[in-house]
Amino acid sequence: QVQIEESGGGLVQPGGSLSLSCVVSTSSFSDHPMAWYRQAPGKHRDYVAGITNDGSTDYPNSVKGRFTISRDNAKKMVYLQIASAKPEDTGMYYCKAILGPNDEHWGQGTQVTVSS
Repeated sequence: QVQIEESGGGLVQPGGSLSLSCVVSTSSFSDHPMAWYRQAPGKHRDYVAGITNDGSTDYPNSVKGRFTISRDNAKKMVYLQIASAKPEDTGMYYCKAILGPNDEHWGQGTQVTVSS
């Protein structure tokens, strides 16, 4: 089975930067797309970044130009760099591995708080 663990969350001021990491335990990490989501209290979980097994990236307009997703297949890790942080970026950030249709695996999340 796949095990996922996020880290790097914390408090950052508006306009600041923060880097999140996700380590994935699977024998076939390089074959799977990965994604980051965030969820504020009382709200639905929103997609914020995706990366294919080949390295192509995708972002919604809300974070485009500020967030950067990357991966290191040798280390079985995926990263999310947050720049020019906004208060609305606050939330629990989750890393997701996509093994196939209806076969998604999530980490426990890491909290990011953007506040002055």
